[in-house]
Amino acid sequence: MTPRPPGSGLAVRPMRDADWPAMWEIVRPVLRAGETYTVDPHLDEDAARDFWCGPPSTAVTVAEAGGTILGTAHMGPNRGGPGAHVANASYMVGEAARGRGVGRALVLDSLERLAAQGFESLVFNAVAASNRGAVRLYLDLGFTILGSVPGGFRHPREGLVDLHVMHRALR
Repeated sequence: MTPRPPGSGLAVRPMRDADWPAMWEIVRPVLRAGETYTVDPHLDEDAARDFWCGPPSTAVTVAEAGGTILGTAHMGPNRGGPGAHVANASYMVGEAARGRGVGRALVLDSLERLAAQGFESLVFNAVAASNRGAVRLYLDLGFTILGSVPGGFRHPREGLVDLHVMHRALR
C-alpha cells in the first residue's frame, strides 16, 4: 500500500476480488460516457472486468479513503517481446472523487510500481485531447506528448478530437 500525505486518508493498494463491485460502480459510468476510452462503451460487466483486470495487466490497484474505493488503475507491459520493457497504464476515478488528488495518487503509485517491476518507461497510447484534466495531470507529472492522431477519437459531444500518445521515462 502506498502511503499518502498525513491527513489525506487516501491510500493506494492492490485490488482484491471483493473490490470489484465497488470498482464496477466507477468503471461502468466512465465506460458508458464514452468520453475517454477507446473501447466499446457498452461492454457488459464481465467484459469490462476482463478489460480492466485481465492480461496484459500485471497489477490492478484501487485508491481508497475511509474504506470507500474512489478510483482504480491497471498497468502492465504495453507490448510483449522486445517491447516488454515499456509499460502502459490506465486510470479511472469516480465522479464524486474527481479533483481531490485521487488520479494523481494513482498515477504516482503506478510510476513507483512499474519502476520497481523493472519497466523503463510508461506510455499512454491514446489519451483523448478532450480529457483535459488527465492531459494536464500527465504533463504536470513529467509526461510529454510524443504526437497526436488528428481526429482519432469520436467524443460524444465534442465530435472528433485528437488522440495523444504520451510518454515518461521511469529511470
